[in-house]
Amino acid sequence: MTLASPPFDPELRTLLADVPLVPELNHEVLAQIRPFSSAPVEPLLEGRTIDRRDVGIAGPDGTRIPLSVFSPAGPNRSTAAPCVYWMHGGGMVMGDRFSQIDIPLEWLDLFGAVVVSVDYRLAPEATGTSLVEDCYRGLLWVAEHTDELGVDPDRIVVAGASAGGGLTAGVALLARDRGGPSIAAQVLICPMLDHRNDTTSSRQYSGAPGVWTREMNEFGWRSVLGDTAGDTVPAYVSPATAGDLSGLPDVYIDAGTAEVFRDEAVAYASRIWAAGGQAELHIWAGGFHGFDALYPHARLSAVARRTRSDWLTRLLTRAAGSARPQVSGQGAGR
Repeated sequence: MTLASPPFDPELRTLLADVPLVPELNHEVLAQIRPFSSAPVEPLLEGRTIDRRDVGIAGPDGTRIPLSVFSPAGPNRSTAAPCVYWMHGGGMVMGDRFSQIDIPLEWLDLFGAVVVSVDYRLAPEATGTSLVEDCYRGLLWVAEHTDELGVDPDRIVVAGASAGGGLTAGVALLARDRGGPSIAAQVLICPMLDHRNDTTSSRQYSGAPGVWTREMNEFGWRSVLGDTAGDTVPAYVSPATAGDLSGLPDVYIDAGTAEVFRDEAVAYASRIWAAGGQAELHIWAGGFHGFDALYPHARLSAVARRTRSDWLTRLLTRAAGSARPQVSGQGAGR
């Protein structure tokens, strides 16, 4: 039986009608679309006064993890800048550190943030906790180089979209449980949080071509988890399974009503509130998965982006006036 589902926003539906959608995702299709899953970053930098540098750091097993650092160019500033540590989307199986990078670059423009984006390894070549550990290692590098980067250590924000949103949540859990680094806030954009893939919204967007369907989501999670999908999955990989969501940084979560991740985003925010934490949740009527990344100038996208940026501006202004509390050592799996 096909479930009724919320319709797409009319403007977004018209825009999406001109895009050929992938009917399914498997290893053969993945090999074909991976080269096109990220656009060059250079056009986004044109007209912006930005300094860019690329670095490579050693991962947990010695694997090289590339990072790109984007900083506002110009005279030396007397005040340390906020930092946005970015984790890209792509279902954990595609994309690179320049995917959706226009989102944090807007924050560089708005409030002078230094943006650091991580090229974590992808599934199925990397599995289990490898992806989130790569991301955590990049965050450690940022925290260890705040003076060099001109970054305020009390205003480091972790952020990501889709798979990157799930990895952002996982990194926040790791930082809490390992005693740091300090995180001022987390921004989860249409986040991929739950490997169980069995919410109402997941089932609503199944069985037909789409931007990201239940079947595509199943392929992404199977690629990450391999044969362990039926076993206990670490909360750092699938944050929705965390037993304890207390002691986390303030979080902004958004998604669309017309997408797979709607219900797991709502559930995650609800559990943070239940644990005494602070979450701001926005579910945009008619938004499909990744709508504001695909069509940033659509009316709904502009409102979603502005609302997200306004929240982050308020939070960073508050963080500039007070030191962050110490991170709780409570365990994610409890």
